Amino acid sequence: MTGPLLKRKLAALNQGNGHTLRRRFTVEEFYRMAAAGIFGEDDRVELVAGDVVDMMPVSARHAACVKRLNYLLNRGVGEQAIVGVQDPLRLDEHTEVLPDVMLLRPRADFYAQVHPGPADVLLVVEVAETSLAYDREVKGRLYARHRIPEYWLVDLEGERVLVHRRPKEGRYTEVRTLGPGDVLTVEALPDVRVPVRAILGSDVTRDA
Repeated sequence: MTGPLLKRKLAALNQGNGHTLRRRFTVEEFYRMAAAGIFGEDDRVELVAGDVVDMMPVSARHAACVKRLNYLLNRGVGEQAIVGVQDPLRLDEHTEVLPDVMLLRPRADFYAQVHPGPADVLLVVEVAETSLAYDREVKGRLYARHRIPEYWLVDLEGERVLVHRRPKEGRYTEVRTLGPGDVLTVEALPDVRVPVRAILGSDVTRDA
């Protein structure tokens, strides 16, 4: 299910019937809706503060950046962390999102029993091609509110990475902008170093 049909269905779900207060769905209800076939197998949807949100389509450029992040982080962290790619992150009873990439605390079962929550996350990464404002304002506040310790926002159009740290009272108190000539470090794993140029790929034209 894609396009206008999905949008109409999501609008109906999120707005209610006009006679009752707007309903905030729980994660458990979200999964029941999926099992009932309300969403198609290929639909990319998240639950954000009780609303079912249709995610932006993934372009080839976006997907390539996610693949580079997966490769670079796996190579860097070894057994120090688990790399999750577009996997569910359950933030609270009404919110489950699909970050592009996560670094998770190691677990012997690789989170087979339950999806990771905020306490399991060392780093979350979102890649933005046309969704920069949403990823910065909505996702950024969401991650800060749940005290995700570090959030990288890869801005493909701006050829930069916005590094967010020190969550406090629903916002990140430290935000740094790194360009193609810079090297990222993961605060929880300081020996992990990732060049920004390697994340952005060979289409970067600025000088290092």
